Amino acid sequence: MADVGQDEMHAIRRAAVFGASGGIGKALAQALRERGAAVLEGARKPGDAAGAFAFDLADEDSIAAAADAMKDDPPDCVIVATGVLTLGDGTGPERSYRKLDPAAMEQAFRINTIGPALIAKHVLPILPRDRRNVFAVLSARVGSISDNRIGGWHSYRASKAALNMLVRNFAIELGRTHKDSIVTALHPGTVDTALSEPFQSNLPDGQLTAPDEAAANLLAVIDGLTPDDSGEIFDWKGERIAP
Repeated sequence: MADVGQDEMHAIRRAAVFGASGGIGKALAQALRERGAAVLEGARKPGDAAGAFAFDLADEDSIAAAADAMKDDPPDCVIVATGVLTLGDGTGPERSYRKLDPAAMEQAFRINTIGPALIAKHVLPILPRDRRNVFAVLSARVGSISDNRIGGWHSYRASKAALNMLVRNFAIELGRTHKDSIVTALHPGTVDTALSEPFQSNLPDGQLTAPDEAAANLLAVIDGLTPDDSGEIFDWKGERIAP
């Protein structure tokens, strides 16, 4: 990862944020807009703002349609800011293998792994070949197998580990045709969003990050990436996370 000064930052001309209605996604879209980028904001219910588009992680046709609408003027930065820790019915991460439920596990993989993979399937082919571009997904440090010390959170850990593997696969494949492309996974830290809310009470002081600060951190990491970093996982400080 390169050390990039403020005046040397890679300018992002056009960006697409999948999951722009969530806490981090919304903050990323706003930060990108403030930097002068044209921003396409994707959500299940995107509203009627300029650049808004609809997609559903469980509906591949909606993802394909969103990518098709971008292909004539493709983004040079795509961020997949989606993910789930606690399911919609209140099912939280399993603390023991005794709590594993196939339906809950399938849903976690659908949102955390399969959905982002389908976005990659349709977006990676339209990325520019003649200039630097970035495809970044939000992942998590707990998806690192080598960093796992306490176990638990089985479906969430496994779905993020699978996502990290896919990022590596996509980076290798895309690198054969898009020499200036970067595919990466980013760990934003613990951000004050609905995803982390049920688990905030026991956090040490200073560990919870506001969404706008998390967005600034992640964009700073993206600024410093080079094609040599493609396929790697980075935390919000720009440090590599071992798989």
